[in-house]
Amino acid sequence: MIRKLIRQMLAAQTLSALTVSLCLLIDSILIGRFLGVQAIAAYGLANPILLVIGAIGSMLAAGVQVACSKSLGSGSKEETDKGYSSAIGLTLGISLVFTLLVLIFRSPLATLMGAGSEGELYDHTRDYLAGFIIGAPGCMGALVLVPFLQMAGQSKLLILAVLGMTAADVGFDLLNVLVFDGGMFGMGLASSLSYYVAMAIALCYFLSRKCAFRFSFQSITMKKIRELFVGGIPAVFTMASSVIFVFILNQLLLSVGGSKEGSEAVAAFSVLMTIGNASNCISTGIGGVSLTLSGILYNEEDQTGLRSLLKLLVKYGIMLGASIGVLLAVSAPVLVRVFIPEANMAQRMAIQGVRLFALGLIPCCMVNALKNLYQATERVRLTEIISVMEGVALPALAAFLFSRWMGVSGAWLYFAAGECLSLLCTALYVWKKSGAVSLGVEPFLLLREGFGVKKENLLEMDIHSLQEVEKAAQDAAAFCMRHGQSEKMANHIALCLEEMASNTVIHGFDPQRENHLSVRVQHKGDRWVLRFRDDCRAFDPVSYVPAGEQEGLGIRLVTAMADDIRYTYSLNLNNLTIKLTAK
Repeated sequence: MIRKLIRQMLAAQTLSALTVSLCLLIDSILIGRFLGVQAIAAYGLANPILLVIGAIGSMLAAGVQVACSKSLGSGSKEETDKGYSSAIGLTLGISLVFTLLVLIFRSPLATLMGAGSEGELYDHTRDYLAGFIIGAPGCMGALVLVPFLQMAGQSKLLILAVLGMTAADVGFDLLNVLVFDGGMFGMGLASSLSYYVAMAIALCYFLSRKCAFRFSFQSITMKKIRELFVGGIPAVFTMASSVIFVFILNQLLLSVGGSKEGSEAVAAFSVLMTIGNASNCISTGIGGVSLTLSGILYNEEDQTGLRSLLKLLVKYGIMLGASIGVLLAVSAPVLVRVFIPEANMAQRMAIQGVRLFALGLIPCCMVNALKNLYQATERVRLTEIISVMEGVALPALAAFLFSRWMGVSGAWLYFAAGECLSLLCTALYVWKKSGAVSLGVEPFLLLREGFGVKKENLLEMDIHSLQEVEKAAQDAAAFCMRHGQSEKMANHIALCLEEMASNTVIHGFDPQRENHLSVRVQHKGDRWVLRFRDDCRAFDPVSYVPAGEQEGLGIRLVTAMADDIRYTYSLNLNNLTIKLTAK
């Protein structure tokens, strides 16, 4: 079941990772093609302000993934709704304030970015800032809603929103340059409108009755807002490291070459970063899946699930990293010519840079899987350290050393060398903590001592038919008896399992497709915990009200026996947890 879930989430997360960079990529190409050198320069100067919008949205989205994966893992719908309401309120407030400030101060901001105080470059920068900032609420909102769409199992709608945004941006950009002649303000406004198109598509779910989350002003709490900010801190480290690294490498490139070679290298690096950010969406997608699913599994204390998750993410990281890497290496000349059509030094440098960048995609996927897993499993400091190492310290060191040996060409090894060194440093830390060198995934989980339950206290089963339900109930009863439980208690647990699993098989399984029902029976202290997870249609037995006297009798009986019973529907999965006290 987890394999199918990862594939679904990874496709949606990878596409959603393009939410900001895709519009910027399209804008940079069309501005360069239609509006000239001064316009593309103005776009470059405005970029830091635009990236701040994405940075804030990404920080809040990471906070949502951490906070809400915890509440989903513990089965608390109330806490999930608090996270949803607080995230929406916080995003709306921050984005509106940010929009107002940039609109008011766009002239001094243009000057601060290096556009001067008058002239064509200054006007272009001011205009683009004004047009783009109108879309700040849509951009931030789209980023923050992505994890909620994932948790609700709306991957298809998420993909549709991203595709709709992309098509709208291309269409609005072409209308601007070919019909309305709106200049740089029109280019920025086209991006803004495309973000609102993505938001409108997503809101088809969030404003519907089937939405799994409920917004209310009463659910917005300072405690939850703080939790969102704390959960997003590692994302801030990642983004801040990237900004610092870009500044460092620009200065390094200028110092390594002469004045002409240095400026050409900086231009090539700009193209490399644009192509690299787009291709790196696979590692971002893997990191997003790792953060969300690790948080849920960790709060369920599901060690088996965490082990399977990391193993599959490493496998998919190698496959996707290799595939995209080969594609980049082969198509580098074509991609670079989109940005630099003339055959010159900058074009040659950019082609070489893109090909060397491709070497770092596989280790980058692995590092993202690990550091996001550590964030979800409450090793935030380790995540922050890896983010700084990966984002600035190790790639800057690699660029400096290789450029001294190989000139500008050596600087392009920054990404591959930085990612490989980050992965190596993480592995060395893990091996030191575990006391042994191993390539298995178990040591890399770095789970705290006493996490989960011992193997002898855990029974896990996959059920595919009614016949297997009967056998699973018998196995559960025998499992309880082996742990010294009374025959009455063993029968209670067997009855809970048989009743709930039978309902799922009879009413939930679709004969036209493969169905999955996993059951865990867990003994911890004097508590017995049964967890049911299936990929059938949504059904909440806790809130189920039977229509007839006999209908739902089994569910009512199980509810009466349980000390606590919780249901959540997330990631297209029904999750039911039943807790009983040993008697």
